[in-house]
Amino acid sequence: MAAHSIAMFALVALAAGGLIWVFVYPILSGERQAEKRQESIVRAEPVARVTARNQPKVRRDIEETLKELEVRQKKQKNLPLAMRISQAGLSWTKRQFIIISVGIGVVLFALIFMVGGGVLAAAGAAFAGGFGVPRWLLIYLKKRRENKFLHNFPDAVDVIVRGVKAGLPLGDCLRIIASEAPEPVKGEFQTIVESQTVGISMGDACAKLYERMPLAEANFFGIVVSIQQRAGGNLSEALGNLSRVLRDRKKMKAKIQAMSMEAKASAVIIAALPFAVMILVYITSPNYIELLWTHPTGRLMMACCAAWMSCGVFVMKKMINFDF
Repeated sequence: MAAHSIAMFALVALAAGGLIWVFVYPILSGERQAEKRQESIVRAEPVARVTARNQPKVRRDIEETLKELEVRQKKQKNLPLAMRISQAGLSWTKRQFIIISVGIGVVLFALIFMVGGGVLAAAGAAFAGGFGVPRWLLIYLKKRRENKFLHNFPDAVDVIVRGVKAGLPLGDCLRIIASEAPEPVKGEFQTIVESQTVGISMGDACAKLYERMPLAEANFFGIVVSIQQRAGGNLSEALGNLSRVLRDRKKMKAKIQAMSMEAKASAVIIAALPFAVMILVYITSPNYIELLWTHPTGRLMMACCAAWMSCGVFVMKKMINFDF
């Protein structure tokens, strides 16, 4: 009965934490202000150095391109499962992902039930394992793949700049990257080259890079190429400026990580302190602390502490995770 009460309380605490995460976190983290700022930038009137005769047409083309890219950005918020698997760099199908998720849930249910955790606790573990673990894995693999892409993407843009200045067409520069660049840059540019072979224009093929790699850097690249294909201009100069921006963003990100390491170390120490104190007290006075897991009230207190400590750790993590 005590185990059922602890499990029920843990599920209620988890649900409360989820509601706080969904409704309160966007306000505290500033995501809504960032989205409004991005929308205002996208809607801003573009400025182009063109002649007075061609200025209305060029401006119209730029506005249409920015509107299309804005629509694609909004689609990133509700991606299908197959696209999320592709962004993580996995070759699984949707059916395989569902089978693996169900398998993890069944295994956790059997383990918790066999150790005497009860049906309710086993069901909660199965739900967390079946729905949480696979999706956490997708997020982790997606982040790791994006970091690898960002590490090599400025070099790929520099290859295009040098090739265009040397007189090579943009398509040949993309083929060089698709054959010689490291993964995942190589695979993404291979997809761009293959898209051209089936009749998709260069601008649209480069703009679709943001759908497979939802990064601001990929979006910048798609905007530059799309506008250049429609409005014309010096592509090498535009991509050269883009390369400098990408490298400056990379330096800024490294600087932010270095400056936030102190806060991250503090968060790790604060999170590990209760466990360290518990171990030390157990070594010195085991009878004094055993009540926490032998008495029902102690187990309830441990469940409450674990739930609220998890919320605190997540909040601290988001507070020191700077997105720009």
